[in-house]
Amino acid sequence: MAPSDITAGNGHAAPREIILEARGISVSFGSHRVLENLDLDILRGEILGFVGASGAGKSVLLRTILQLSRRQAGTIKILGVDYDSASPQQRIALDMRLGVLFQHGALFSALTVLENIQVPMREYLDLPKKLMDELALLKIELVGLRPETADLYPSELSGGMTKRAALARALALDPDLVFLDEPTSGLDPISAAEFDELIAKLRDTLGLTVYMVTHDLDSLFSVCDRIAVLGQRRIALAGTIEDMLANDDPWIKSYFQGKRARSLVRAEKVGP
Repeated sequence: MAPSDITAGNGHAAPREIILEARGISVSFGSHRVLENLDLDILRGEILGFVGASGAGKSVLLRTILQLSRRQAGTIKILGVDYDSASPQQRIALDMRLGVLFQHGALFSALTVLENIQVPMREYLDLPKKLMDELALLKIELVGLRPETADLYPSELSGGMTKRAALARALALDPDLVFLDEPTSGLDPISAAEFDELIAKLRDTLGLTVYMVTHDLDSLFSVCDRIAVLGQRRIALAGTIEDMLANDDPWIKSYFQGKRARSLVRAEKVGP
């Protein structure tokens, strides 16, 4: 089955909506080419894990998709909108449908959790303060934080709380597509597993599509529907965890069947 197909109720494969389409993406910094003629699709409703060697360009691609880094070639369509040809009003409308959790949370240190979550609301919406407070408290509850967390500052949060607060901010405008940059980095195994469970639950309840840059093998095995591997400046392989395990590329084989992955591979084979 092709990645863009799903099985319909009649047993036949039906096309699945591509929510993000990147074609021919090339990015250079001076004479250093980081990405070259890269193609990538993200399907509505999936959790896509994005992996690659350190320095391969994972964050560069994320920043390029978010229009934070310039590309020398290629097109990007998100939710059917070509960002390059979109009007300013269309770009604003598109930006409101995207949520981003940056690595390490990137919360504003001088703002409380409540105020951090309200940043996107203040930027894009004109709402009364009382309504923004109520909406922010709803997001805090949605990500599993206690209401009293609203009045805390980032310096008063644990690592897991910081990730959840940053996720609440990413969800502030009820986005369709959420980008997560190393969401479990720095968390202990229990907190990381709980965060993975939260992402899967939010995807199912809110109908999110998730693009997750990660090196966490547990996340890749447990919550990702598909995985895209960045190698040699383009997508070397995109598919399910089974596709990763069956591939003979040396780097992919080492990553998904190396010493740290073997217990997960055995669990995958044995099943629940």
